[in-house]
Amino acid sequence: MASGSFMSPGPGSKGPDSKDSDSKRQRALPVPRAIADMKTFTPDSSIASDVIPSMNYGERANGRQPDMIVLHYTGMPDVEGAIAQLVTAGTEVSAHYIVLEDGRIVQSVPESKRAWHAGVSFWAGEEDINSCSIGIEIINRGHDWGYPDFPLRQIAAVIALCRGIMLRRKVPSHRVLGHSDVAPGRKKDPGEKFPWHSLANSGVGHWVQPAPIVRGDALKLGAISDAVADMQAAFARYGYNMPTNGKFDGPTMEVVTAFQRHFRPEKVDGIADQSTMATLHALLASLPVVAAK
Repeated sequence: MASGSFMSPGPGSKGPDSKDSDSKRQRALPVPRAIADMKTFTPDSSIASDVIPSMNYGERANGRQPDMIVLHYTGMPDVEGAIAQLVTAGTEVSAHYIVLEDGRIVQSVPESKRAWHAGVSFWAGEEDINSCSIGIEIINRGHDWGYPDFPLRQIAAVIALCRGIMLRRKVPSHRVLGHSDVAPGRKKDPGEKFPWHSLANSGVGHWVQPAPIVRGDALKLGAISDAVADMQAAFARYGYNMPTNGKFDGPTMEVVTAFQRHFRPEKVDGIADQSTMATLHALLASLPVVAAK
C-alpha cells in the first residue's frame, strides 16, 4: 500500500546517490502531496509493490470488461515527473500500472475502472480503447529523450504483470498491444527497442519470427493500385485502423511504420516491403480462428 513515498531506482537516477555508481542505496521518491492523503485501494496484482492512487479515471462504458492490454513508455526525462503526470488531477492522463526500471510495480487505477491512457485510438473495430483495456506505463525516457534500452529486470516485471492480467481477465495474446498499434498517427511507444519477442517467449503477446529483409518490390508513399488496397485490407484484418482506398497515403504509412516498430523492428521506414508483408501474413495465419476476420 502507498505510504507517502517509495524508493526509486538508484542506477541512472538523478540525485545525491547517482554520483556513487557502486552505491546500492536508493533515494525516496516523494508522492505528490495532493495524492499522499488520498484513500488507497488493494492492488489487483499480487506483485504490485505500491499503490499511488491517480485522480484521473472514470467508469468503463456500458460495463465493458477489459480484454486487452496496452503497453506504453512514459516518455519523460525523470521518474518523478512521469509519476506526477499520471496521478495528479488536471493532467487528464493515467494508467492502471507503472513499471519502474528496477522492476517494482505501482498500481494507480483499479482494473475495474477506466484509466485514461490510450487517448484517441482504435483496434479491431473498437474506438473506446480505454474502456476495453488495461494500461501499463513503463518508465523509459522515450524517443525524445535518448530512448534507452529497457532493463531486463523491468521487462521481467512487465511479463509477470501481463501474465497475471491475462489470466484474471482472459486476455488473448493477440490483444496485448503497443500504444503505437492503437494510435499509429500519434504515438511511437513502446517503440522498436521494446523486446516483444521476449514477452512472446513467455506467453505474452502475438509474435512470429520476422521475415528476412531482402531486395524486391515494395509499396511506398504515393503508390496507387489494387496491390495497395489488398495490403491495406490485410492490415485492417489484423486490427489496425487502416483505410482501404488503394492509395498509399500518410495514414497508410503511419500504420506500416507502427507495425514495423512492433513486429519487424530491424528496419522501421514505413515502406511495405516483402519482409513486412510476409510477417503480416504469417501473423494473420497464426491468429486464433475466432480472431481472424
